[in-house]
Amino acid sequence: MSETPRSIHKKTGNFLEDFRLGQVFRHKGGKTVTEGLFTTFTEFSMTTNPLAKNARFARAYGFRGLTCPPGLVMLVAFSQTVEDISENARANLEYIDMRFGAPVYVGDTIEVETKVLGVRPSSSRPNLGIVTVQSTARKNIGEADEAVVATWQRKVQVYKNDDDATLDAGEVQPDAVECELWLPDYDAGADYKALAHLANSDTYFEDFEPGTRIEHSRGRTMTSEHTYLTAILDNTSQVHCNQYMIDIDPKQYVGGELIIFGGIPFVLCLGLSCPDVGDNALGDLRYSTGRHTAPLFAGDTVFAATEVLGKRDLEGRPDLGVVETRLFGHKFSRAEGEPASDDAPAGWKKVQIFELDREVVVKRRSHYA
Repeated sequence: MSETPRSIHKKTGNFLEDFRLGQVFRHKGGKTVTEGLFTTFTEFSMTTNPLAKNARFARAYGFRGLTCPPGLVMLVAFSQTVEDISENARANLEYIDMRFGAPVYVGDTIEVETKVLGVRPSSSRPNLGIVTVQSTARKNIGEADEAVVATWQRKVQVYKNDDDATLDAGEVQPDAVECELWLPDYDAGADYKALAHLANSDTYFEDFEPGTRIEHSRGRTMTSEHTYLTAILDNTSQVHCNQYMIDIDPKQYVGGELIIFGGIPFVLCLGLSCPDVGDNALGDLRYSTGRHTAPLFAGDTVFAATEVLGKRDLEGRPDLGVVETRLFGHKFSRAEGEPASDDAPAGWKKVQIFELDREVVVKRRSHYA
């Protein structure tokens, strides 16, 4: 006589009421940057900086080899936090004080931990609230080259599992995390000028003028490939890959269809801007704030623009300077009856999808070309 098997419906990820102030998550798995992962995302995002394309160039500048662009470091690190922090999220609201540290190479292993800084209920929707966290990513823990590679805060809108649950609401202060961008020393005897042809000639520190807006010429159309790209990062958030879940209750989810993981437009906007802003960068110093302003879906085409907000010297480095920018991402949506404008042709409207305040460390032509 057969018995009915015991059925277990497991809960994955945390809901709003599960978070505790000051709680620290040491996220599962970690991730080693393989050649496949490196190539997939540097090519997909249309990155042009030779540090990520040409090992000879990277070594000549003092790096160990091909160097992960900051967007890839962010993707690998951020995705590790999803199961614990945002698997049950409606939307990622803001990135805050994202700083970069040691360079990341193929073969490096990144592990991440996250501290809960804040929990508060939504003022308008009883089934939602906002969780603020601080995450720190380290590479090669326990080895001689162990180092912090990135640290950031973010605010995420998370669902409740029980609308009547009591929250551990409040705020705690972030930890002081040392994370200083590693830069190779300038070698006065090196023939950097012999390599100058491998990068664009008009993206040195001297070329940037505050008050300028650069409309980057390339676009990239997103298809259902976003599900694959999200999967190989180990990002398990169901709003990016479970259409059945959305179809059961489409009003519960943004747009009623799979929403593209926010890290993808993030890294794509960085890549689309690279030929005009990042080709002669040695690294991204800091993203003070960033946010997604509209969702991205399969079939949308991403474009980017950069405003140059300011420039400053980098202390102790006469060969480098910091360019302060604001990076925008946008798409075009069909809008029947919409007249033509400076922003869009007739029948279309321009929709901003992303915004990021970004500080880039850029070479000076006087020293490198």
